[in-house]
Amino acid sequence: MLKERSIPEEWVWQTIRSPDTQNIGADNNVHYFKGISEYERRILHVVVNPHITPQKVVTVFFDRRERNKK
Repeated sequence: MLKERSIPEEWVWQTIRSPDTQNIGADNNVHYFKGISEYERRILHVVVNPHITPQKVVTVFFDRRERNKK
């Protein structure tokens, strides 16, 4: 999915390690959000399932809804 969406893996790691915000979604997954300066501060949304070992990235995408909240 990263290649298909042209998202460098490093941006995913940056978002997980140092999110601007994060929350637990209705799906009980952790949702991480980070503005990516190299991509016009668009908001990268990374969803991680913390209930399995190892934890699994469920999806990664640029979230237009979050950008509009700013």
